[in-house]
Amino acid sequence: MQHRQDHEPPSAIAQKGWRYHHLGIPTTTPRPHETYLAHLKIHVSGFDTSPYGVEWMRFEPDCPISELVRTVPHIAFEVDDLEEALVGQTLLGEVSSPSEGLRVAMILDNGTPIELMEFEKAKRWQPQAEQTKRSET
Repeated sequence: MQHRQDHEPPSAIAQKGWRYHHLGIPTTTPRPHETYLAHLKIHVSGFDTSPYGVEWMRFEPDCPISELVRTVPHIAFEVDDLEEALVGQTLLGEVSSPSEGLRVAMILDNGTPIELMEFEKAKRWQPQAEQTKRSET
């Protein structure tokens, strides 16, 4: 096994092309401006206002999400092809859709939950320069 150097990005980014999306932090304390996702029995907050993509998650007692996800922070990556990204991975539950145009799966890496997110192509975020370029054509 080859070890990564301090200046090198993780292989999920360097070789697989995954893109950082957010950091999810479980909490048991209600937070300001929570949004309740009834179908997942989870309250989320912070994602839409954090400049760093930090999301707080508070789970209902009967939430069907993995105990590990409910107790350990996770990092989320956007992937182009969720099925391809899941090959050889250990899933922590079923693939789900927390919102329209988004499919997610939680995987396990060395005891840590990792979220993989696939957006419909039309809903995928684009850098501001690319958005401007497209609107001019």
